[in-house]
Amino acid sequence: MSLVRLTIKGISYSQTQNGAYALLLSEVEGEKQLPIVIGAFEAQSIAIALEKDIRPPRPLTHDLFKSFAERFSIIVKQVIIHKLVDGVFYSSLICERDKIEEIIDARTSDAIALALRFNAPIFTYQNILDKAGIYLKNNPPMEQSNPEEEKGAELIIEDVLKDATDSPSEETSSNKKSLKELEKELDEAVKNEDYEKAAQLRDEISKRK
Repeated sequence: MSLVRLTIKGISYSQTQNGAYALLLSEVEGEKQLPIVIGAFEAQSIAIALEKDIRPPRPLTHDLFKSFAERFSIIVKQVIIHKLVDGVFYSSLICERDKIEEIIDARTSDAIALALRFNAPIFTYQNILDKAGIYLKNNPPMEQSNPEEEKGAELIIEDVLKDATDSPSEETSSNKKSLKELEKELDEAVKNEDYEKAAQLRDEISKRK
């Protein structure tokens, strides 16, 4: 299967799906776009990496990973979005240390946040792009913008977000769980020292109370 290189087109917030963002990836040599639903924390981390002038006062999780990797001479060479199952994308980090290559499984949102920090290229397979890709017309110059085209693009993104949040995505499934289930997951996350997940669950619980 042939690999297709992607670039980050932008991040769109859903006005109807609470806490859902669509990361738009675009073919480098083509017009198809690949929308991927991500969480708020990952959207923030990717946005900060895209804005080179913004530096948080303390390192984010992905910044810490980069510093840790560099300290031990590990580099991320590329990211491959290699699988799509029930609306969930699966990715791999292709890493190298001492000329030895390793493949590490990662959530797609984390993989892309790290790819930005390592200036690593992002790829997917042609069959995934054919299955999940969409066409959005290129935005014209501001003075020639067409409100109808912009509205149409927004509706397409909203449909993608709706479809994805209707599927059991790992990053949006908490919206469907009861408060009791979320509290139980929070206890388990703290017990397992998964503080990132615990913070996300705590925020979701706080919004419901």
